[in-house]
Amino acid sequence: MTRTDRIETLKAIAKERILVLDGSWGVMIQRRDLSEADFRGERFAAHNTQLKGNNDILCLTRPDIIADLHDQYFASGADISETNTFSATVIAQDDYSLNAQDVRDLNLAGARLAREAADRWTAKTPDKPRFAAGSIGPLNKMLSMSSDVNNPGARTVTFDQVYEAYKDQIRALHEGGVDLFLIETITDTLNCKAAIKAILDLQDEGYEPLPIWISGTITDRSGRTLSGQTAEAFWNSVKHAKPFAIGFNCALGADLMRPHIAELARIADTLVAAYPNAGLPNAMGQYDEEPHETAHALSDWAKDGIVNIVGGCCGTTPEHIACVARDVAGIPTRAIPERPKAMRLAGLEPFELV
Repeated sequence: MTRTDRIETLKAIAKERILVLDGSWGVMIQRRDLSEADFRGERFAAHNTQLKGNNDILCLTRPDIIADLHDQYFASGADISETNTFSATVIAQDDYSLNAQDVRDLNLAGARLAREAADRWTAKTPDKPRFAAGSIGPLNKMLSMSSDVNNPGARTVTFDQVYEAYKDQIRALHEGGVDLFLIETITDTLNCKAAIKAILDLQDEGYEPLPIWISGTITDRSGRTLSGQTAEAFWNSVKHAKPFAIGFNCALGADLMRPHIAELARIADTLVAAYPNAGLPNAMGQYDEEPHETAHALSDWAKDGIVNIVGGCCGTTPEHIACVARDVAGIPTRAIPERPKAMRLAGLEPFELV
């Protein structure tokens, strides 16, 4: 199939059943107990900065591990697997002293690995096609919040710098063959808007339009993103992009995330997606929620008609995704509501003028 055919197939499947995303990459990579040499490989053997912990670089130095993880998640029942490019921007990778060419190469490699895995599994099971999502994660620098407690206007980056960093990543992911873009774990809506603008501008430059999936993060029990927005305000801020899906991931387990997903399900005239953590971390930073527990929570959401896409974030494994895929199978997907036309604005809170 061409990419256009795959996108049309993805949209058609989303109307028929609940889609399943993969789970955590970090926990699975940590289980490998990799050495500094694994992260360096031959290309970065003489690099002047420690690279251990930079999971994205494994797309270049240990592609066998990344390909295997895609395979594990597809084997567990995932319809969509993300590229291993969560922090693959020049801004985030500056912590490891990687240059623009390095960052482009790891995005291309990550996209190609995901594309090859999705095609491989689609060939095995043509009745269950698989898809590759280009992971576009948050930055370690924010546009909405000051970097200096004594200077509210202080910023370590400009909008243009964030926009260009995302644009370079998105261009490489597109050229590597992803089927859709996943802007995820959004803590700062302004950073997200820079990524959205980069995607739309590349479309204007002639790149084939790809579906956009936007996934924010409610950081605590306040019910707000780190930059202060409620779920509805967040939706109002990004709905102009006409996303394929909107949702939340990370920070919370399913029990605490549910009310915010339910709110999006009420107001969003597109697909709603959720991939929570395997509960909250324990005192040792580990996640104790068992696969059947995560699956039970997400299948309840499915039965209540509030989700179209489900998956897992921190602490979830192929075993979690296998249980989720099994438990949501056959449950009707959420019906997309029609809302009356109104002017809807957003600051930290939503504003609606009917």
